[in-house]
Order: sequence, then C-alpha cells, then structure tokens
Amino acid sequence: MTQSLSSFSFKTIGVIKSPFQQKFGIPRQPGLTPEIKSSIVLEAEYSSDEIVDQLSLSSHIWILFVFSECYAKNWSPKVRPPRLGGNKKIGVFASRSPFRPNPIGMSAVKLIGTRKQRGSLIIDVLAADILDGTPVIDIKPYIPYCDKLPDASSQLAASISMLSQPIFFSSQALQVCEQLLCSGAENLRLEIEQVLRCDPRPAYQKDGQRIYGLSLYHWNIRWQIDTHRIDVLSIDPS
Repeated sequence: MTQSLSSFSFKTIGVIKSPFQQKFGIPRQPGLTPEIKSSIVLEAEYSSDEIVDQLSLSSHIWILFVFSECYAKNWSPKVRPPRLGGNKKIGVFASRSPFRPNPIGMSAVKLIGTRKQRGSLIIDVLAADILDGTPVIDIKPYIPYCDKLPDASSQLAASISMLSQPIFFSSQALQVCEQLLCSGAENLRLEIEQVLRCDPRPAYQKDGQRIYGLSLYHWNIRWQIDTHRIDVLSIDPS
C-alpha cells in the first residue's frame, strides 16, 4: 500500500509579468479584460523549446500559480467574498478566495504565442487576472471537450455584471494615453476601460464622491464613479 503524503514541495517554473501592480484593480476572474497582455517568463531550467512543443495547437491554456501575497497569512474555514457584498460568509472551498489552506490559483487564458528573450522562454497570453511577479507552478492546455461543461451551474456566481456607464477621460489622462499609443506602447485607454468595466470596488463601497486609485504598469490612475458615468481624472507615473 502506498503511503500517503501529508505535504508537498513544488518548484517555481516561471513568473508572471502583468500590468497589475497591486491587488486592487485585478479582474476577479480571467477573461474579463480580453485586450490586456501578460506573460509567463519561464525559469532557465524550463526554457527549452521542447517543453512547449505542440502547445501552439491549443488556443487557451491553464495557468496554475501561487497566491504569493497570501502565502504566509492565516486562512479561515469561512470567508466573505467581495462579490457577495463582504457581509455573507461561505465556506472557503465554496469560494475562490486567495486565503486558502493551500493558496493555489488557476486561470484559463488565451494563448498568444511563445518567444525567446535573453535566454528565457516567454509565453504570452491575454486576459489573465494575475498579479505581477506571481510564481507559476504549472501550465496545461485547455481542452474544450472536457474543460467546458455545458450543464455546469453556480447559484453563488451565475453571471458577471459589467458596468455600462460611459467612461470619460480628462484632457491630461487622454494626452498620456495618446502619447503612449503614438509611441507604439500599450493601448492604455482601452486597458483602463476594460479594468473599470469590471468594477474593482468592493460590493459594499458605492460612494459616488470617493476618488479611487489603481496601478497599471507603472502608472497611477485616479478615477471616480457614480450611477451615470465613470471619470478617469488623472494618469501619473508611479
């Protein structure tokens, strides 16, 4: 009889490079910001071309990672998911809270491709919901016939509600976005819009006068929201 193991040790195979520099502002699930690009920078040990042979035959991949910001923090059997307003408690195994007995996350993302840079193998993806610098422990192909379950349901999260208010940029914020676009850098305006449509605020925080801030790439973005509109007030270097 095989002896059961009570603990395991895994090696980091790579690190996430993403525009999300802090927890606030990260989409709560993958796929909600389809134009935002992230990358997995594989460690030297895993940077051979053989390791990703045939990966391009899949349109999407699973990323398994560690919630490193929560690794040394305590977990509780019951949590308060922000989606439920932060007031209702549910079991941690009924939630996707990062505060878990084993803080492991998994995200299905769109595969762009692979490339080499300074000896490292890099896997580029779209629509990830992962903090910059997060350690990755595995990558698997998304296989539609078994990963997509048409009869699956969840009464806790039946659908996602995206904000529909018009988004306005101040002249200063618009100028920064246009300068980046002209220089061939990221389409910051589109990416900010996609993040804000996900409503980063906790469900219990609906103060229309409050000014919020989030970090995207190396930019600090200040914004305000009410029931009629979303205003991007300023974009400044971090």
